[in-house]
Amino acid sequence: MSISPSDIVRIGIIGCGGIANGKHMPALKKLENVQMVAFCDIIESRAVAAKEKFGTPDAAVYTDYKKLLEDKTIDIVHVCTPNRSHSFITVDALESGKHVMCEKPMAINSVEAQKMLDAARRTGKKLTIGYQNRQRPDSLYLKTECEAGTLGDIYYAKATAIRRRAVPTWGVFLNEYEQGGGPLIDIGTHALDLTLWMMNNYKPKYCVGTAYHALNKQTEQGNDWGNWDPDKFTVEDCAFGFVVMENGATINLEASWALNVLDSREAITQLCGTRGGADMLDGLRFNGIRNNQKYMFVPQLEGKGAAFYSASKTEGPAEREARQWIEAVINDREPTVLPEQALVVTRILEGIYISAATGDIYRF
Repeated sequence: MSISPSDIVRIGIIGCGGIANGKHMPALKKLENVQMVAFCDIIESRAVAAKEKFGTPDAAVYTDYKKLLEDKTIDIVHVCTPNRSHSFITVDALESGKHVMCEKPMAINSVEAQKMLDAARRTGKKLTIGYQNRQRPDSLYLKTECEAGTLGDIYYAKATAIRRRAVPTWGVFLNEYEQGGGPLIDIGTHALDLTLWMMNNYKPKYCVGTAYHALNKQTEQGNDWGNWDPDKFTVEDCAFGFVVMENGATINLEASWALNVLDSREAITQLCGTRGGADMLDGLRFNGIRNNQKYMFVPQLEGKGAAFYSASKTEGPAEREARQWIEAVINDREPTVLPEQALVVTRILEGIYISAATGDIYRF
């Protein structure tokens, strides 16, 4: 199945829940050369609602994703289901001749992620994973500086995704069987992806991890999205990892949905290199030594040159993610997020969970 730049790209959505409605479908709707022509969800009413809001008038509705995949006119499938089903739905979609955008994380473990990568290579179809934080203005600018060598060799980094009390109480987020974990696999994955991407380092050597169920059973919760059910909170509330790469670089990863801390920061990275450093602690900041003096540099990423213009009116991360993905398919080039990279993210997360469970070092 080939697509020319003049073609309308036909997309099927598998999983019409929160992430599909909050990110994928609104972003795709803004692209002129895209039509969402099929919607699938195990709850039919959700697929119907998605069709009415985002689909073409004759868009099809399914409760069985395999029926959707039988439609040979569909070019691309977006997989927006719980983590456990990412792998087998993606593999089936690739085998049916579709390109696939799968929501993060790639899979619940490295074995399942490898199956996805193998299927993409075997079929020649494109596969990418939904790490939209790479498309933020600060992330894009920092990546350019890293590639230019501004920081030198990055040998220490900190990947942070810390919420004080913001446990998601909807869907299956608290269900370990369906999700494979809690904040580490949910939001820690974004911070880790950003960090590895900036370092351009995808060769982990070993890791040590800890995971806590310290606050799950509390009834005095103060949660941003209302109280969670302690009996259903089967995943960790926070997790931490120390990762050593083959070249000796180290990464500290911290992730929480609930932690007694005042400084909440999500999907950010701090980088320390031989020539300079950078962080996202108070906007994007660079530091280093110039003319034998310490300096700090803060790029102006928001357009404020005129009262009537604001950079906020331009594309957001979700829209940029969707556009570059569709353009990658049309122009037969690599998407921003490669499945090989996402597989390493999954391998490290898995290693941290295994280390936390065994109390031992996990070696890759």
